[in-house]
Amino acid sequence: MAFNFGGEFAVQRSPEETYDFLIDPQSFCPLLPDYQNVDVRGPEDFIVEVKVGISHIRGTAKVSLHLQEHNRPTRAVYAGKATMAGGNVDLNAGFDLRPDGNGTIVKWNGNAQVFGRLTSIAGGLLEPLARKNVQKVIASLQQAMNGDASQTAKTPSVK
Repeated sequence: MAFNFGGEFAVQRSPEETYDFLIDPQSFCPLLPDYQNVDVRGPEDFIVEVKVGISHIRGTAKVSLHLQEHNRPTRAVYAGKATMAGGNVDLNAGFDLRPDGNGTIVKWNGNAQVFGRLTSIAGGLLEPLARKNVQKVIASLQQAMNGDASQTAKTPSVK
């Protein structure tokens, strides 16, 4: 089962400040839904743990992420793999940054491929849950980088 998502939002930080925030797991990981912990393994690698609860599958997902592309201050791309009871997820997430007056436009996109019995157990619940969690992450990123919730992200699309 595959999902694709993307959108864009504006922040009131320079592209350099925005880039630095997006490549710092200590800054953005705590914004993830049901965040538990992050273990930074090196300048480009970390493991983040989040609680999961889908249908009858409950527990902790360990998401190993690698910053595979980094071009300060215009582009950052992560590739990763999540392991949890019932399945695995391969994922990619990218951010393209461009200046906009005193701030930055963040164009983001990502995809996830879900494997294992998770797809048969959770089935139709996966897409709405993915959409909800992606929207939460983007809204949290925007709020954290703006220091308030005065601007809202353009609605992400999950396909």
